[in-house]
Amino acid sequence: MSAAISTPNLTHHFLIAMPGLEDAAFARSVIYVCEHSPRGALGLIINKPTDITLPSLFERIELNFGRADLRETPVFLGGPVQTERGFVLHDPMRGADEASEESGYASTLRIPGGLDMTTSKDVLEALSSGAGPHRVLVTLGYASWGEGQLESELAENSWLTVEADMGLIFDTPVAERYDGALGLLGLQAWRLAPQAGHA
Repeated sequence: MSAAISTPNLTHHFLIAMPGLEDAAFARSVIYVCEHSPRGALGLIINKPTDITLPSLFERIELNFGRADLRETPVFLGGPVQTERGFVLHDPMRGADEASEESGYASTLRIPGGLDMTTSKDVLEALSSGAGPHRVLVTLGYASWGEGQLESELAENSWLTVEADMGLIFDTPVAERYDGALGLLGLQAWRLAPQAGHA
């Protein structure tokens, strides 16, 4: 009897698209995995900016924009699912207790070992008042995989995986994030075979 192939939990990891992955939504993408379980996976692409900046997004949803430090920050295309909906990847709220108003935001997924991902408008309202998390990455849409789907794509060599690096998400220039993610594995894009390893 053959044993089932077990896949490690890739929560708080990067998925790095192999050069042979030609799907327009995912080519040369780096995805931060927010959740991975036997039921499937959910992640946000961190290196595909849209032409929308945070101030223009806030204008569209009729909020003031109170964070001068984020004025030039683009909104990202997080993936092909629910692209009309916003997702905010951000530093977890630190040192807050339940009695504090800063104890967290509604509809927040706490990512073990990593960040928080919030889908409610209250995190945007905090940013509009000049408060909110120190570091944020806002996406429209997300990427998702059903049961066994990501494992199948990994078996086909569509993705490389590596533990996530917060600096790559928030501090590395967008154009350098793909090569930077490969660099975490000691790899360079030109050294990878162009095909994804399946006939």
